[in-house]
This record gives sequence, structure tokens and C-alpha cells, in this order.
Amino acid sequence: MDRMYRVMGFWTGIFAVMFYLGDMYAMSLVFFGQTGFFVLLSYLKLTERMYIYVFGAYLTVFFIGFTYYTTFLMTPGVGH
Repeated sequence: MDRMYRVMGFWTGIFAVMFYLGDMYAMSLVFFGQTGFFVLLSYLKLTERMYIYVFGAYLTVFFIGFTYYTTFLMTPGVGH
């Protein structure tokens, strides 16, 4: 299970680099933070159950944040 967190860290790192190259610096910082979080977490050698709990908490925080952003902060109809 710890290897899957390294895989998630790899892919969030790829996304972070792509966001950076696309001049989306704030989003790249978010993804670099997630990369560090996943990679550091992968070396803690937690139990499989604890990895699942951490992933569930991560998804909960993400969906709450995403819903807040799309409901209250995102301006509809404005293209960039």
C-alpha cells in the first residue's frame, strides 16, 4: 500500500510540473504540496487500514474544498 502512495506522489508531481509550465502557479503549488504529502506518507510504514483511513480523510477534505470552491468562489461564464 505504501507503494501506491508513491505512485500518487509521482502523478501529482507530474501534474504540478504541467501546471507550472502552463503558468498556473497557485495550482502547481497545491499539487507540489500533495506530492510531498503522499511521498512522505508512503515512508511511514503504516498499516494498510491506516493508509485507507488517511486516503478517506484526504478525499473528504478534497471534496469539501472543491465543493466550496465551485459553489462560492468560481465565477460562472468567465473564461480565462
